[in-house]
Formats: sequence, structure tokens, C-alpha cells
Amino acid sequence: MAKIARVRLIRTRHDASWTIVKVETDQPGLHGIGSANDHFNPGAVAAVVEELLAPTLVGRDAGAIEDIWQSMYQSGYWRNGSALMTAIGAIDTALWDIKGKEAGMPVYRLLGGPCRAAVPCYAHASGGDAAELAEAVARYREEGYSVVRCQLGAYGGGGFVPAGRARRPHNAWPAESIFDEEAYLEGIPAMFEQLRLRFGGEAKFTHDVHEHLSPQGAVMLAKRLEPYRLFFLEDALPPEQIAWYRAVRQQCTTPQAMGELFTSPHEWLPLIQERLIDYVRVRVSKAGGISACRKIAALAEAYGVRTAWQEGGDNDPVNQAAAMHLDMAVWNFGIQEDNTFRPEELEAFPGHPVLAGGYLYASERPGLGVDIDEEKAAKLLSPEARTRPYHRPYPIDRKADGTIVRP
Repeated sequence: MAKIARVRLIRTRHDASWTIVKVETDQPGLHGIGSANDHFNPGAVAAVVEELLAPTLVGRDAGAIEDIWQSMYQSGYWRNGSALMTAIGAIDTALWDIKGKEAGMPVYRLLGGPCRAAVPCYAHASGGDAAELAEAVARYREEGYSVVRCQLGAYGGGGFVPAGRARRPHNAWPAESIFDEEAYLEGIPAMFEQLRLRFGGEAKFTHDVHEHLSPQGAVMLAKRLEPYRLFFLEDALPPEQIAWYRAVRQQCTTPQAMGELFTSPHEWLPLIQERLIDYVRVRVSKAGGISACRKIAALAEAYGVRTAWQEGGDNDPVNQAAAMHLDMAVWNFGIQEDNTFRPEELEAFPGHPVLAGGYLYASERPGLGVDIDEEKAAKLLSPEARTRPYHRPYPIDRKADGTIVRP
């Protein structure tokens, strides 16, 4: 059996925001990769991998995936934090990659084999107004997407008003725009009314609230959107307020998807067990990798909940591949968030999943099927990224009085 010989990190993308873990074994040429991507706190994840986990892994049997996962999970005593779970997820995925290569088959076949021919994805459409959004939706439908996420601009779009038009205090802090919940609660249902008039009842739409609303506002939005029959409403509430999903369920039938910010089973367990959501949306790397997410999927199946693993523009082709293998093998799969990359980025990840016509297609290559070309990955880095640490704090939205809107 292959033994773990080395664990190292590879930073790439133009701004160095992608971190890939490479687990090397004592067998020449046998290695696995996983995503340790954290767009806003990459240094913390890197430190967990290099200082806490890697020293405990060298010399261990690379095939003892479950035992390694459990030992990593309690390696720092305090657990379920974002940095630790991302580090665990990266190494776990890399070990599944190795396991598949040893077995000579793709990971989804190790997980039980295919439940579908390909993985349907939903696209991201946005526009500055409803007409511009409708044109973007039409383009995606022509490409073959059956489900399209619809946003008025950025997260919270439809609820932002220029600072000069808002009723702000005379000593207001500098801001170009402010978030107005009432404007959002009026604007988003009106947006979907126009989309239904344009595309009829067959089109499938989602919308991402990105946790911008108060609990009462989230309940109200879900009720107001019920006539427009969404495929799902995404992240209507922040993790701190998930108990309010009981009120959402009592008030309306709008399907709910939740979990982008989740890293702990204490967050998704009650929502699944009480059947308060319809889609669980954790990011594979943030929840602890393939091992953890296959268990989440099994739990969700027992309660009639489907999967919709989170991706997003900050994510990388390695996490996308991990999600795709779970999608292929999980019966209660629902939909996969898509992600698109620049051609030069894909060239650095040979064997990456192929996205075409609204579907992700798996290959029969062993393991994850994707690898990293370290020379091309290094060339992606901009000159600035080579000389200074990556740092990007999460952007802050505020209300008229200056109160921060929590995502």
C-alpha cells in the first residue's frame, strides 16, 4: 500500500487566490490533489495544512481515508471551524484521488457508480435591470441550461439605492450605495413577475438572497415568491438564524436551499432532520471533503432532501471535480452550481471536468480525473501576486444608518 511521503501547497490563479494541496506518496508518480481554497483567508488554511496536519500524515497508509479523516478532525481539539474543515477537505479529496488511481477507476465508481449520465448545472444570469437580466437568461437557455439563477446585479441587487437618495444621518459614513430591505422585498418579486411573463411556466429559476435579509424579511420574501414557482430560493437566512426556517416552512411552499456558509454538522443537521430545506448547499471542501459530503448526502436522502453543492466564482477546478464525482454517484442529487474558468486556467488543470450545454461530463480517468500542471499553474500568477501575500477581505454592505448587512 502507498504511504504518504509529503504534503505540500501550490498557490495559483492570477491573484494567487487558489490553493491546491498535493499529497505525494512513496510510489513514484502516485499523488493526489485537493482544493484548499479560501478566498478570504488563505493563509490560515495553509497554516493548518502545513503546521497541524501534514506532520501527522507522513508515513501513514494513504488508503486509510476514514481513519485519517477522523484523526484530522480532532487534531486541533477545537473543530468545525472554516480553516480546519477546508484543510481536512483538501487532504481528504487528495486521498480519494490516490485511491481511485490505485484502483484504476474514477472516484464516482468507487462511491458506487453512476446514477446519471451527466451532471445538470444551473447558470448565473444577472443584469442591471429586468430587461438586461432577461436577455442573459435567454442566452443561457439557448445554451441548454434548464435552470438559471436570476439576480439584479450583485448580491442584494434590487435592494441597493444610491447613497444620495437614501435618508441617512447628517454624519453618515462614506458610501456609494446602501441596502434597503423594503426595496429588495418589492424589487425581487417584480423581477420574477416579468421573467414569468417573458419565459412562461416551464423555465426553472433560482435566486440567491445571500443572507441579506432580516428573518422576518426572509419569510416575507419566500411567501411573495411562491406564485412564481422557483426551483429554489438560496440562502434566505444567515447561519445564526436557521431556526427561522420553521416559519418559512409554515408560511409557504417555496423550495429552500441552504448551506453555503456551513462548516459544521450542527448547522445542517437540524435543517435536514426537520425537513426545513429542500437542497443542502455546502461547499465540498468547506464541509470536510468527499468523505464528509457523501455522509451528508446519505443523511439527506433519508429525509427527502437533495444536494446542490456550492461552487462560485472564487472556486477552482479541483473542488468542481470533487463535487461532480459526488453528483454522479449520489441518488438524491438535485442540481450543481456551475463555474466557468478562463482557458489558461483550465490548461493548468489537465483532465478538468467538461461543461457543455448545461451539463458537466465526467471522464473515465482514474481518481478525480484532473491534475495540476505546476509549470502552467505558476505562470498564471501575476507579477504582483509573486511578490506579496494575497489578501482580500470580504466586501461590506451597509444600511442607511451604517449598520453592516451580514451575509
